[in-house]
Amino acid sequence: MVAYRALSDSFVVAPQITVQDIPAIRDAGFKTIICTRPDHEDPGQPTAQTVAEAAQAAGLSFIAIPVVGGQAPSSDAVIEMQEALNTLPGPIFSYCRSGNRAGQLWTLATQG
Repeated sequence: MVAYRALSDSFVVAPQITVQDIPAIRDAGFKTIICTRPDHEDPGQPTAQTVAEAAQAAGLSFIAIPVVGGQAPSSDAVIEMQEALNTLPGPIFSYCRSGNRAGQLWTLATQG
């Protein structure tokens, strides 16, 4: 499984995952995967749909909230992340190219 960084007791961020990482993510106790990366940023990157199908087959929840690299997350993306955090089962494993956008989106969604 890819290395990840915990931002809270129930939320971690990581770089791009593959479908082969899904069983280890599940076995580590995660219940939801959130992709914050748009499809087709890099050649060979698995699409969110591909990861979603593998996650759901493994019994995990999945949602994609794409954030374009180099841009601040939109207010719509922040609202989607807030809704995901409030409704999807945790702990949550979130990824993008490096983990930075996933972390930035979580930070914006959880600011009080």
